[in-house]
Amino acid sequence: MLYRTMHRVDYLTGTQERIVRRIRQRIAGHGRAPAVRQIGAAVGMSSRASVHCRPGELGAKGAIVREPGRS
Repeated sequence: MLYRTMHRVDYLTGTQERIVRRIRQRIAGHGRAPAVRQIGAAVGMSSRASVHCRPGELGAKGAIVREPGRS
């Protein structure tokens, strides 16, 4: 999945902050966002289903934007 991170959002949970930080690091280093399992490993979440719903929450809060048509 490809995400663009937006401006800093002050009302994210600790886990959400770690996920946004990991997405930013991966985009800066590799030009694309990490896979769901890479995000989970980076923030200590073993359930891919739990990690999978986080980008939707972050998008609703305005922290990231998913680019349509990108895997």
